[in-house]
Amino acid sequence: MENYVELQARVNLLEYHQKLLLKMLAAPNLEFYRLVIENGISEHEVETFNLLCEHLNIKMEEQKAEGFINFHPLFIEFLNSLPEKLIAKEVVHACLKQHLFEPLFSEFRKCL
Repeated sequence: MENYVELQARVNLLEYHQKLLLKMLAAPNLEFYRLVIENGISEHEVETFNLLCEHLNIKMEEQKAEGFINFHPLFIEFLNSLPEKLIAKEVVHACLKQHLFEPLFSEFRKCL
């Protein structure tokens, strides 16, 4: 039974990566998807990453409205929540190239 569960998880990962590869055929600049595939990141991990970025983006907008200009604490929160397989600098640049959460990653680029 354990082998079946492990095998099913691997099949799910391959199916998810296949979907991303098909998207990349139409638009080769999808750098974040490339990182996901290269590092074996699961769909669940990407969903968690997206929720994290949405949360941090909202916090950043609230802080901007309050007059904050330094977002290094948000960057630290991002680093602490990033999947271990990913390198922050690569993620920031890939997300900017793919136009994901641009305001957030533009600020995070300053923290690199």
